[in-house]
Amino acid sequence: MKFKSIEELKKEGFIGFVSINELWRDASCISREKGIYFVLYVNDGMPIFLEKGCGGLFKGKNPNVSLRELRENWVVDTPVIYIGKAGGKTSLATLYRRLSQYLKFGQGENVGHWGGRYIWQIENAGDLLICWKPVEDPEEMERELIQSFKKEYSGKRPFANLRD
Repeated sequence: MKFKSIEELKKEGFIGFVSINELWRDASCISREKGIYFVLYVNDGMPIFLEKGCGGLFKGKNPNVSLRELRENWVVDTPVIYIGKAGGKTSLATLYRRLSQYLKFGQGENVGHWGGRYIWQIENAGDLLICWKPVEDPEEMERELIQSFKKEYSGKRPFANLRD
C-alpha cells in the first residue's frame, strides 16, 4: 500500500476523510464495525507543535512530550500521521466507539486512548482528517500497515504511532 495521498487511500477503500472539528460536532457518520483508521495531516510542511496540547490526562499521566521529540518523529512526504485499530480477537470495539474515545481524549477528557496522543500537540489539531476502513481482522491489518509504512519511510513509524 502507498501512503502518499488521499487519492491512494481512497483507492484502498478508505472512507470518511472528515475533519476532527466536524467529528467533535457529530460523529454519527463513523462506521459501527471493527476496522482500522488513519489520522491525516494534509497541509504542506511540518506543522506547528505546541508545548501543551489539548489531550487529556490518563491515569494522571501527562500526554505531552518535548517539541524536540515531536520534530524527530515527524515523517515527511505522507499525509498519514497515525494508524489505529478498533476491535479484534479480544476487543469488541467498533470504529465509532474507538474513535469517539480518541476524540474525547483530544478534548481533554480522561479517557483510555493513550496511543496517538502526539497529534494533540499539533496546532489546530481539529483540522486533521480521519478516514477509516472496516476490516475483518483489525489487529493484523494494523500490524501490516505499520510494517508497510516503515518499509516505505526508511524504518520510521507514522508520526503518532509509538510502537510497532
